Amino acid sequence: MNRNIGVKEHISQKVLSIESINQRVRNMEYAVRGPIPAKAEELKLKLLDPEGSNLPFKKTVFCNIGNPQELGQKPVTFLRQVSALSELPELLTKENRNLISNIFNSDVIERAEKIQKMAGGSVGAYSDDAGIFGIRKSVAEFIQKRDGFPSDPSKIQLTNGSTGSIERTLELIISNENVGIMIPIPQYPLYSASITRLGAKSVYYYLEESKGWGVDTSRLLENLKEARNRGIDVRAIVIINPGNPTGSILTLENMKDIISICEKEKLVILADEVYQTNVYMVDDFPFHSFKKVISEMKSNVELFSFHSISKGMFGECGKRGGYMEMYNIDQNVMDQLTKMATVSLCPNVPGQIALETMVNPPREGDESYQQFKAEIDEIHNSLKRRCIKLQKAFNEQVNITCNPAQGAMYLFPQIKLPQRFITETINKNKVPDVEYCIEMLETTGVCVVPGSGFEQEIGTYHFRCTFLPQEDEFDEFIKTFSEFNTKFMERWN
Repeated sequence: MNRNIGVKEHISQKVLSIESINQRVRNMEYAVRGPIPAKAEELKLKLLDPEGSNLPFKKTVFCNIGNPQELGQKPVTFLRQVSALSELPELLTKENRNLISNIFNSDVIERAEKIQKMAGGSVGAYSDDAGIFGIRKSVAEFIQKRDGFPSDPSKIQLTNGSTGSIERTLELIISNENVGIMIPIPQYPLYSASITRLGAKSVYYYLEESKGWGVDTSRLLENLKEARNRGIDVRAIVIINPGNPTGSILTLENMKDIISICEKEKLVILADEVYQTNVYMVDDFPFHSFKKVISEMKSNVELFSFHSISKGMFGECGKRGGYMEMYNIDQNVMDQLTKMATVSLCPNVPGQIALETMVNPPREGDESYQQFKAEIDEIHNSLKRRCIKLQKAFNEQVNITCNPAQGAMYLFPQIKLPQRFITETINKNKVPDVEYCIEMLETTGVCVVPGSGFEQEIGTYHFRCTFLPQEDEFDEFIKTFSEFNTKFMERWN
């Protein structure tokens, strides 16, 4: 009798529990999509309740993530038209040529036909494991034009966004739990989350807020030495340029110093350059790729660099198109990365098509060029206006200081929280900047990410905020935040 009860109890138990799953997955955190954005989604649904709600705002504003089209950025026409024709090849037949010529420009039709041939006739078929070769060739030409140095299509992999290639590269490098990867503080939490999941160790190096978030190379060397003295096998360094969450751009001198350190200390560079066209002070802070600077220095530093269609002026986050270039990487190692790509069969083909239009846009003289240029210029100029306006609004607050956004889509202001608020929050075992951001959300509907989600210097508090809300809503967005922060400070001081 007792034995039967025991059997039933055993059968009813789940094989998977929170204790039995991979604890590395359980321990990883990703604040950009964490509990505060989840709360924002709940509030968004409450606003849709037909019974109405007593919330003190009329809409939620998701400033937690660089997702331009969610906040109203219009898709680039050329990309969407090429994608549409590529997805519907019967429109490209001779019988339909006159029909589509009344709707699509000639260069759009020609590009779609070219992509169809590259894809072997159907974008619904698997492509090459590393991506369609013709598109990898377009990427190589884009890189060569950008940097002035050759690029080899065989050393390029297309992936599902930049995330796919970053995770693949980290998995390749991390051969055991003693491997260390240097990541910037503040950092984009994809890196700390992936390193935790893969069982390795994050080794921090610090960006200097007082110097525009440049890399403090002396502290970098100190932290590298300290980690190696503890027996950590530090193999690689992640560089995010333009910066996320800081919005900063590294100077050429800073980049050269980093490359020299990597050459001497035998560190592989992982260059996250997905915001390379989000540059707003180009005369003072131009973007330089690590591939270009390494080539100019004739350095043998090993480099993986990443780019994506999710950012820039295209903002096609949902298309999941990206690439990775491998430079100074041993051929045997690249072969292993190719093998890893085969396991996934291929990156999604619609994302590859979108990527092709980004790296190979209409040129002057093409029928679509004027419209394309006007759309790109308007998006860029609008982003620049918004980042300047938001930075000014933050710096007008008595308790906030904010460096200019030189690039990317974010500001990372430092907030001086009242000591009484900090003390009471810590006494409740809560994190001060998290509680500030929760109160902001519940009061205004504005969702930002606390600085603790990106790591920050001890004793400082920040939050990351996109400047992606559209211009017709931007003044109201700033006003709402300013009113909240003023009342917050009055209440706690």
